[in-house]
Amino acid sequence: MLDKSKGKMSTRDGFGKALLALGAADKNVVVLSADLTESVRAHWFREKYPDRFINHGVAEQDMICAAAGLALSGKVPFACTFGAFASGRAWDQIRVSVAYMNLNVNIVGSHGGISVGEDGATHQALEEIALMRVLPHMTVVVPADGEEAYLATMQAAKLNGPVYLRLGRSDVPFLNRRSDFVIGKAETLVDGNDVTIVACGHMVYKSVNAAKKLKEKNINARIIDLHTPKPLDKEVILKAARETGAVLTVEEHAAACGMGSAVAELLVEECPVPMYLMGIREHFGVSGTPDELYKYFKLTEEDIIREAEALVRRKKR
Repeated sequence: MLDKSKGKMSTRDGFGKALLALGAADKNVVVLSADLTESVRAHWFREKYPDRFINHGVAEQDMICAAAGLALSGKVPFACTFGAFASGRAWDQIRVSVAYMNLNVNIVGSHGGISVGEDGATHQALEEIALMRVLPHMTVVVPADGEEAYLATMQAAKLNGPVYLRLGRSDVPFLNRRSDFVIGKAETLVDGNDVTIVACGHMVYKSVNAAKKLKEKNINARIIDLHTPKPLDKEVILKAARETGAVLTVEEHAAACGMGSAVAELLVEECPVPMYLMGIREHFGVSGTPDELYKYFKLTEEDIIREAEALVRRKKR
């Protein structure tokens, strides 16, 4: 398992450590990289198991096709690169060679969201959840901390069908989990009956902190860690919507067609309530430190508090 003594870890580090554990447990596990091996933390696996590692160079489409072939031959492939390149450059290959055939291919997109920082718009993937969740058979996982990334990677190796795993670059604090992590099962981290805040990835920790400050204002927010935007845990979300009467979604992704849209699609059909989708609206990323970009795109704890308060007011109209 993981050493949590430092109190925080990047999700890409959690993934890299899980690859080592999988490599020791299953000789069918193979890792493919598109020339970003160190950045996605696949180099630890390469050093330990060089005969099960393939660097495809800057050829994401070839990497995905090779991963499909390996899956057909009984291997358990993890194809790794930046999320912007995995979801964008290789989408056709993912659609036809992986998702259409429902193959056991694990596609790993690191450096998701604006927390990549100074790398700027070309490397800040803000569209992957949308592009991946629209594909039939695809499971989409967005871990909130290093432990979730570790556990998600371990479980993805045994899951039937393709998986897209979205990872981040920055270190994030470990969450205080209340139940076992299971792909497809959302977790309620904080109880509350005034408003529900549904978050994924790096925004989960910010939402937990926002809930503490909201409580000081006599607003009890329920925090749901929706680490699996697809398949959606309908039971947990519907229960929260019915009991709190308002839902705020928070993600480090485009507001359109992402995790929040998946929640909205469910609620508009089965439990319409006042709702707001926090995300990046009609904008590419920009260069800056993560903290500067959270402020620029209005995704800070203070922004979460403001939108939660607005939803509570709407609920009372």
